[in-house]
Amino acid sequence: MWRNLLCRREKMDGEEPAGRPTAEQIERLFVGPPPRYTRFQVAEVAGVPQALTERIWRALGFATLADDAVAFTDADVAALRRVRAMMESGLLDEQTVIRMTRALGQTTARLAQWQAEIMIGATLDPGRPPTDADLAAVMETARRLLPDFEQVLVHVWRSQLAAAGTRLLAITDMSEEVLPTRLTLAVGFADLVSFTRVSRELDEYGLGELVEGFESRAADVIAAHGGRLVKTLGDEVLFTTAEPGKAAAIALELADTAGGSGPEVRVGLAYGPVLPMMGDVFGTTVNLAARLTAVARPGSVIVDGGLADALADVPGLETQRIRRRPVRGLGVVQPYVLRGA
Repeated sequence: MWRNLLCRREKMDGEEPAGRPTAEQIERLFVGPPPRYTRFQVAEVAGVPQALTERIWRALGFATLADDAVAFTDADVAALRRVRAMMESGLLDEQTVIRMTRALGQTTARLAQWQAEIMIGATLDPGRPPTDADLAAVMETARRLLPDFEQVLVHVWRSQLAAAGTRLLAITDMSEEVLPTRLTLAVGFADLVSFTRVSRELDEYGLGELVEGFESRAADVIAAHGGRLVKTLGDEVLFTTAEPGKAAAIALELADTAGGSGPEVRVGLAYGPVLPMMGDVFGTTVNLAARLTAVARPGSVIVDGGLADALADVPGLETQRIRRRPVRGLGVVQPYVLRGA
């Protein structure tokens, strides 16, 4: 994103780019001192096998570099030494290191891209190409905010770890399973109705506002009821919760399109065993929730029999059986419409 911005404005004939930030300056701002090592040297200095350093680098999401490319810093050496210490202590094996590294790389790549786009959108005028002064202003804003952002990031990450641990503890207390490899959860999909048609009627900025507004509202509703937002897919969000009543509250609030602006929302919910993996969830329960979303009418919530049974004694909620129907890959299912009593 940063390099794309730097390339958007061509240098005018005979004009020196006064104050224009370079790629080296951007890397120096965010990474620190300039690189000193090639990929072979960084592995040797850190005392980590070359094959493992390359696996870590790829798991982080970075391209393989040429043998003579000087691209690694003392901070990279320090990070690899920490990895080596964790492995030597027996706390982590190589497979776990790679899985953790991939999780870190994919999550932070999305986070960095998202934050960069937010900052650029808030700082630059989308109606004209950025000037050198505009780019320098973005750099200065980033320089001033970076220390605080870094501290907040670590705090939020630790808080999210605590929340994840608390959720898993609560789920294992409710289950006979010793390890949370297969959990019983309520899984919900919420999507915007007629999104394809609406998207053709909007320009790119309007479409972006629609998607961001939907995802923001969904995230707020899910968090307010103690659920977990698993992922967003533009016009669709996937969420889970261990408590059926909370899942119902989330679904009903998401489907309530009070105000009538924009596309309506429909929700499908299923309750049953789920396999958590790579921050996502998998299994028949997830597939069933997705199929029920397609069955739901605009502004409605459709649930499976398992969730209908679990909600039978929850005050303020009622389910109504509708006709059985075949769904792709799962045979004939019995759906129920969920309503607030």
